[in-house]
Amino acid sequence: MSESVIRMGAVSYAPKVVTIWEGFKPWLKARGFAFDYVLYSNYEALVEALMAGQLHFAWNSPLAFVRAQRMARALGQEVEPIVMRDTDMDLQSVLVVPAGSDVRGVEDLRGRTLGFGAIDSPQATLIPLDHLRQHGLVRGRDYSARLFDVLGGKHGDHIGGERDAAEAMVKGDIDAAWMIAGNYQAFAQEGTLAAGSTRIVATTGEFDHCNMTTAPGLDPALAQRFADLLLGMSWDDPEVRPLLELEGLKVWHRGRSSGYALLERAVDDEKFYDAQGRITESKYDY
Repeated sequence: MSESVIRMGAVSYAPKVVTIWEGFKPWLKARGFAFDYVLYSNYEALVEALMAGQLHFAWNSPLAFVRAQRMARALGQEVEPIVMRDTDMDLQSVLVVPAGSDVRGVEDLRGRTLGFGAIDSPQATLIPLDHLRQHGLVRGRDYSARLFDVLGGKHGDHIGGERDAAEAMVKGDIDAAWMIAGNYQAFAQEGTLAAGSTRIVATTGEFDHCNMTTAPGLDPALAQRFADLLLGMSWDDPEVRPLLELEGLKVWHRGRSSGYALLERAVDDEKFYDAQGRITESKYDY
C-alpha cells in the first residue's frame, strides 16, 4: 500500500462521523500529513480491511481492537494503540434497578430478567456478562438475559440499546438494566430515568474504550507522526474544538493496551471471537 496518502478507517455509526473526519482531514493536510479516511458500515469489515493492508490506521472500538490484536498475533505480528481520547480511559458499567426494587446486590439477581445492550456491545453486554460470571451467575442458568440488540456491527457505539433497556426497566418489562456509567448520567439528565427513581446495585471493574490502531508492520515513524499530530490538537484551537466536541473528547492521550483485560476475558468466556479473531458468536448479525 502506498504511503503517499495515509488512510484511516472508521465506522459510520452516526452522521457526525463524516463531519468529524472531514474536519480533521484539512487540518492534518495543512500540517504536511496527506490524510484521507474510509468509512465502513461495521467494525468487522474495518478490522478485516486493516489486516488486509488496505489501511494504515483504524479508529477502533475496544472489541475491534481485541479482534485486530488476535488476528495479528495469529500471524506473528502486532498492532498498536497509538492514541485514545481522555473519555476512553478508566470507564465502568453499572447495573441499575428501580429505586423500589428488592434487589440489593448481585446475589439477589438469581431468577430475574436483566437487560443488556447490543450483542456486540463491550460496555452493556460483554463486560457485564463477564462481571456476573465472575460472581457465579451465568445467563440462562441463574438469570434471564434480554438483549436490546440494535445496530449490529457498531459494537455499541450508539446509545440505542442501552436506552431501550433503561426504558424497558421503567416499564417493568425487566428487573434491571446494564449501561455504561456515562449513559446512566445522561439518561438521568434527559429524563429517561427520572431523578431518584433508580439506583445502582453492581459496578464493573475499569476498562478502556476506543483507540487509534496501527496496521501490522506499519512504519513506527509514521505511527509516531500521526500520534504526535493528534496529541498536539488543542481544545483552545477554534478550528479543532468543534471537532473534538463532536468526537467526545477534550484531550488525546497516548494509547495503551492495558485497559482491555476485562473485555479479553469476556470475549473468551462468552465465545465471541476465538484466539485467531474469528467470529464464533452464532447469533451475531452485522
